Amino acid sequence: MMMNFKNLDEFWAFYVSQHSKAATRRLHFLGTLSGLLCLLSSLYSGRWIILLLAPIIGYSLAWYSHFFIEGNVPTTFGHPFWSFLCDLKMFALMLSGRMDKEIKRLGKRPLL
Repeated sequence: MMMNFKNLDEFWAFYVSQHSKAATRRLHFLGTLSGLLCLLSSLYSGRWIILLLAPIIGYSLAWYSHFFIEGNVPTTFGHPFWSFLCDLKMFALMLSGRMDKEIKRLGKRPLL
């Protein structure tokens, strides 16, 4: 089912609801971190083939978490660009220790 969102903020609230379990968010964090490390490694070494690993590792971890932990369909399937932006936002919030506060702000309790 394709849902329509008016803006990125509206989609963000939906995105957070689809990442209700801490294990899902942690695997997304690891996937994003791995993708960024592949990018940096590729830039540093000049081996552009490493870039191919970034989406493979990142999406594999994220999709695994949706199918086997969260029990829902990845938002990437319906909204790839907004999902990517929200993943980066979630990564930054987790890195800074502010994701739980954001979940509470949106009225969703973090599940441990």
